[in-house]
Amino acid sequence: MEAVAKLRNYPTSPRKMRLLVDEIRSMGVEKALAFLEFHPQHSAVPLRKLVLSAINNWKQKNEGGDETGLVVKTVFVDGARTIKRMRPAPQGRGYRVRKRSNHVTVIVDTKSK
Repeated sequence: MEAVAKLRNYPTSPRKMRLLVDEIRSMGVEKALAFLEFHPQHSAVPLRKLVLSAINNWKQKNEGGDETGLVVKTVFVDGARTIKRMRPAPQGRGYRVRKRSNHVTVIVDTKSK
């Protein structure tokens, strides 16, 4: 039985988060946690917490289940709200700055045989 965890409105661009998410897709849970713990990218910290949350959700659903065979079955990043700001530009103009955010969904499940 699979378990889901979601991270909503995290303030980094979806493109940067997808670079990290693509690395842990279909990876074993223990290996993914070790990878994220030592990754230098700033969004590795909340992504690691999200994987831990998905593991705990799986434990709640499957009481007495063994989590050693868990894998990150599905993980995807969607765009969220974009905050629009203005930055001063030459000759009295203003450049638009779009501060993006994203939603991340992680699904963990036991390895299919």
